[in-house]
Amino acid sequence: MSIFLLFVVLLFVLAALDLVVGVANDAVNFLNSAIGSKAASRRTIMIIATLGIFMGALFAGGMMEVARKGIFNPQFFSFTEVMFIFMAVMFTDIVLLDFFNTFGLPTSTTVSIVFELLGASVTIAAIKVLSNGEDFSHISTYINSSNALTIIVGIFVSVGVAFTVGIIVQYIARLLFSFDYKRRIKSVGIIWSGIALAGISHFLLFKGMKDAPFVSKDFLKVLEANTGLLMLGAFLFWAAVSFAISRFTRFNILKLVVLAGTFALAMAFASNDLVNFIGPSLAGFEAYRAWVPTGANPDSYMMEALAAGYPANTYILIPAGIIMLLTLWFSKKARTVTETEVSLGRQSDGLERFSSNLVARWLVRSTSGIDFMGMFLPEKWKNKVEESFRVTPDSGAFQNERDAPAFDLVRASVNLTVSSILIAFATSLKLPLSTTYVTFMVAMGSSLSDRAWGRDSAVFRVSGVVSVMLGWFLTAFIAFAVAAILALILAKGGIIGFIILIVFVVASFYYTFVIHRQREEKKERILSAIHKAEYIPALEIIHDTAHSIASNLEAVRDAYDLAIKGLSSEDRSALRKVTQAMEKVKTENEEFRYAFYGSIKRIEEGIAEGSRTYLLTYDLMQDFIQSAVMIADTARNHVEDVLAPLEDGQYAKLNQISKDLAEYLNLCAYMLRTRDFKDFPSIKINKKKLLSDIELLLAQQTEGIKNASYSARNSILFFSLILETKDLIAVAARFVKLYYRLETQHTPDSPWVLVTGNE
Repeated sequence: MSIFLLFVVLLFVLAALDLVVGVANDAVNFLNSAIGSKAASRRTIMIIATLGIFMGALFAGGMMEVARKGIFNPQFFSFTEVMFIFMAVMFTDIVLLDFFNTFGLPTSTTVSIVFELLGASVTIAAIKVLSNGEDFSHISTYINSSNALTIIVGIFVSVGVAFTVGIIVQYIARLLFSFDYKRRIKSVGIIWSGIALAGISHFLLFKGMKDAPFVSKDFLKVLEANTGLLMLGAFLFWAAVSFAISRFTRFNILKLVVLAGTFALAMAFASNDLVNFIGPSLAGFEAYRAWVPTGANPDSYMMEALAAGYPANTYILIPAGIIMLLTLWFSKKARTVTETEVSLGRQSDGLERFSSNLVARWLVRSTSGIDFMGMFLPEKWKNKVEESFRVTPDSGAFQNERDAPAFDLVRASVNLTVSSILIAFATSLKLPLSTTYVTFMVAMGSSLSDRAWGRDSAVFRVSGVVSVMLGWFLTAFIAFAVAAILALILAKGGIIGFIILIVFVVASFYYTFVIHRQREEKKERILSAIHKAEYIPALEIIHDTAHSIASNLEAVRDAYDLAIKGLSSEDRSALRKVTQAMEKVKTENEEFRYAFYGSIKRIEEGIAEGSRTYLLTYDLMQDFIQSAVMIADTARNHVEDVLAPLEDGQYAKLNQISKDLAEYLNLCAYMLRTRDFKDFPSIKINKKKLLSDIELLLAQQTEGIKNASYSARNSILFFSLILETKDLIAVAARFVKLYYRLETQHTPDSPWVLVTGNE
């Protein structure tokens, strides 16, 4: 009995962790529109969302239907077996959601739970079938996969519908408001606000409070039967309220729509999704309570008790709600997921979170220049349409400033209103959908319709959407596979399998923590480089940028030496490390690229010499890194392709070049880092000697080709390495020469200054 009591305790611990990772992912559903449009301060938005979550948790009266949903039939499983299933599900869920949170990818917590249950129960059922000597077709007795298929089909449909409706409604809203929406807020805004708040109210009642203890089923049926009349009444009421607010106060009524939508979605999330996070754990607890009084053998006691639903306990829901609130306020990963959707929908250009891919390029290339809405409009209307979509300077959300909104209140209100209405409508028809998928696709559809995906950003935004959607489809597969494997480990491994799972979860959390911290540090460096530019005296450029250049020289020095040694010994592991080191240099150099752009934007008249110096530095750094990457890739590809190695004499010459190059780069880095250029003439001497040695090697290789001493592959490799090395030498010398001139030709009180980002 003690081991199962430990299982129950651990299930509650896992439930708390699942709440943390689940809220971190689902927070995007109700936060992104308010935060992206800056409808209020972040503190105010969080307070409103907090109230919504608290009310939702307080009024949640739903049934713990995880086992009753029909994913598996509990009456055919013993107590031990259902405990294995629930343990595998909870372990898998926290690892899976934490992984998605780390990379800022929103996914469906409902889909993950369903397919984790399916995967774990299929494994346990398969073990039972094999042990009973039955055919695998008998698994269908234990499992009902039709529900999972229904969910998938429903999600496919909801994704397409949400995206399409988001496009259409945003297009209409922009035609009505234009980007200069403040001029029309007291006319069109009142009608729009009445419609939006009526839709949000309907959503709040039918989705957020449908399971509240004080709302009877009969009352809901009456409301549902009179939905049209109630919506009309709600519209008139909210239109009147909006008129009064607009007439007698300066409060923007679109902010009211956004904040009300945030509250409604947060409440619905807590009242409906909370039980999903803790459902498997509570189902395990209920199974334990049913088994303990019987004193029966846990391996033979069948779990008919779980076939019926059981109500959520308020004493459990309230602490769960508190955990959700704390996560909402303090989880950095929740912000990461929210920022993904906001960045994909922002109106301005800037740093993109996703790189382009083949699918995105094909989609953008295929649809570029096509005005789908304009195809259905008369020619005389097109100019008026273009006027509505013309961005004005005071529109907001269109500056590359850190404190600028990502999009305006019109789009934010569309996102929340359309999401609320679609979710409420699907709920009334008992159609399966994911709130995450609906809210995300509405936001993406409204972004596309609002022309936020311009020529400079479309391929990256589409790539991001494709990546997120691919993650959705992988959620089901990964959840099924991982839960199945973990259930097998528990069923066959006993206490050792249990320990393996604990180690697996701890290691996974540590790994994702490190990855997330590195990603956040990189993002912060780049954003600082873009936004935190300032004017500094010319001589300070050496202190501000020369340090990072010196670090790059030293990184290339180490990578070059390792590349030559790895090539000589055909050490694939060493060459992979070289490639990784060069990728890290490339990635870190992004902050320099964005700093360059942000700095040039802020440049003043009369400081052309400063901007020219910065431009030269930028150009040289690209050349230097390109040559280093080429050397790393050439060496690795040669070994990976199992091509013939170089001659021993060639390796000896390359090793000598590597040694001399290291000393040369050390000297260059030292001068840049310390601003001590008294040995500058030695740079010229070392450079001349290195280049002379390289010319000699090139001549010897050419002579060897004529004598048929070297093969074509041999020569291609050798020439590639030597010629790129020659470029490294030349560029390093140009760096030192550039900063030497700055040091010697300008005094500390020089009249010109250089714009640059802080390191």
